[in-house]
Amino acid sequence: MQSLHQLLERLSDGSCDARLTELYAPNADSAALDAARQRAIGAAQGFQTAFSPDGSAPAALFSGPGRTEIGGNHTDHQHGHVLCGSVDLDTLACAGPNGLNVVRIHSEGYAPLEISLDQLEAVPAEKNTSAALVRGVAAGFAQRGKTVGGFDAYVTSNVLSGSGLSSSAAYEVLVGNIFNHLFCEDSFTPMELAQIGQMAENVYFGKPCGLMDQAASAVGSAVAIDFKDPAAPVVRRIDFDFDHCGYALCIVDTGSCHADLTDDYASIPQEMCAVAAHFGKTVLRDVDRSEVLEAIPSLRVRCGDRAVLRALHFFHDDLRAAQEADALAAGNFQRFLDLVNQSGRSSAELLQNVIAGNDPREQAVALALAMAQEALEGQGAVRVHGGGFAGTIQAFVPVERLEHFRSVMEGVLGLGKCHVLRIRPVGGCVVFAND
Repeated sequence: MQSLHQLLERLSDGSCDARLTELYAPNADSAALDAARQRAIGAAQGFQTAFSPDGSAPAALFSGPGRTEIGGNHTDHQHGHVLCGSVDLDTLACAGPNGLNVVRIHSEGYAPLEISLDQLEAVPAEKNTSAALVRGVAAGFAQRGKTVGGFDAYVTSNVLSGSGLSSSAAYEVLVGNIFNHLFCEDSFTPMELAQIGQMAENVYFGKPCGLMDQAASAVGSAVAIDFKDPAAPVVRRIDFDFDHCGYALCIVDTGSCHADLTDDYASIPQEMCAVAAHFGKTVLRDVDRSEVLEAIPSLRVRCGDRAVLRALHFFHDDLRAAQEADALAAGNFQRFLDLVNQSGRSSAELLQNVIAGNDPREQAVALALAMAQEALEGQGAVRVHGGGFAGTIQAFVPVERLEHFRSVMEGVLGLGKCHVLRIRPVGGCVVFAND
């Protein structure tokens, strides 16, 4: 592996520009390329300050992108279909082996981490921390018969906090790619790295997530996932040229807070599972929609009207997520937009996750959706993003209307609330190693 000094030279003299353009500068945008180059140099310089003042340590660049949920709102926990994609915001690291059995990470803006790989069992005190994710990913490699060693890394991230873009999955995929490249000759596939990341988050971090976040981050581009068998989900990469479709992807931060919404979130899987239980099943994927329609009178008594509506949302949005993937694969973007709008209406009317129940005066998500529809005037598409109730919405905006859309949304929600993202065609990766 090249030394840090050599990496800095190659970043400065343009040797890395082709790779940086692929990841960060579509259409060879010179300003975006310059920003990406400076960010990469900054990560390398951070590594130098933290670990190698003389620049002699081996070093390479690694990336784990954030992800966005495109289709399938609250369908994954019922073993349904989802459509998601990696985005051009990422967690970037300059990293290299340190010859120790210790991982040392300096993340910009956070206290340094030091994790001994002598202990690969979960540490209860580390739950909900980055240390748990690193230890969990290392354990995942060991469980698959691989021996990994220690590395040093300087990490910087521009994945928006609280945006539903899954900074934790980006971090897991980043760490997985570092271990995979430094110690395993890149032998693990993106999906294997995603599964390792999911295990780390479930068992070590303590969050019972599905595989959607990690798969989107690891695989790249748009990814269709069928969770019928959660232990072995079927993952299909959808290669669609989002850069030339004529629409911009916007994530709009409504400024609302997820605090005190645990009961709202929990009620969705609880009510869907209650409907499934009426038929002796655990999840709605195993129930026939026609059975639910015939049993609505009894379901209203046993489970309540909202549970019935949420079950109907699942059946419709589960099908829509698969249809959205097929539309993109066929190059039919208008059909895709129509389905996204249908999904957005279903989330609002049937799933009912756009208004939190704790304060009726706080309806920022519903207001943001309404203002987005006003700004789009029947064009493009808009939907709630992620879990709902608070947080963000997602819109596909015609490029010619982008500035108007941004002006309308930020006029209501505040400056800097409308983020224009790109579906990144490359997932978690080695950015530049020159081995």
